Amino acid sequence: MISNEEFRRALSHFASGVTVITTRDRGGAPHGITVSAFCSVSEEPPLVLACINRTTGSHYAFIERGAFVVHILGEHQRHISEQFAEPMLDKFAGIPILETESGLPVIEGALVTLECTLVRSYDGGDHSILVGEIESSTVNDARPLIYFRGDYRSIDFGD
Repeated sequence: MISNEEFRRALSHFASGVTVITTRDRGGAPHGITVSAFCSVSEEPPLVLACINRTTGSHYAFIERGAFVVHILGEHQRHISEQFAEPMLDKFAGIPILETESGLPVIEGALVTLECTLVRSYDGGDHSILVGEIESSTVNDARPLIYFRGDYRSIDFGD
């Protein structure tokens, strides 16, 4: 079996988009975290998955609420990715927030937002694998924020 260091090094060579997922707990407090493990699962029904470390302080809120919003960030939102990756008390400080009809926090200006209902949670070792059905989506025109080999990158579209 490979070491944790070898695992992180190998997977750092997989370029990925950057997402932040948000929810509210039963008391109404907003929660959000930067998530690197995110992908589509199914077109019919429209399912996505996100993996959350079980030791994350807001892990319980995603399970408890049973709903979340995935934000695929644009390259203009690097600071949001960094802020939501930190173990801060108020990760939403200074971030423009809207709300869904069901009261979930939405980060304004994300490249894509996907409002999801949790349909299943799986054990994924030290993470929970959350599978959500997409209830609604918004797509904006911006360049994606990319993460590769431990740093943020840009895509040159040649325009």
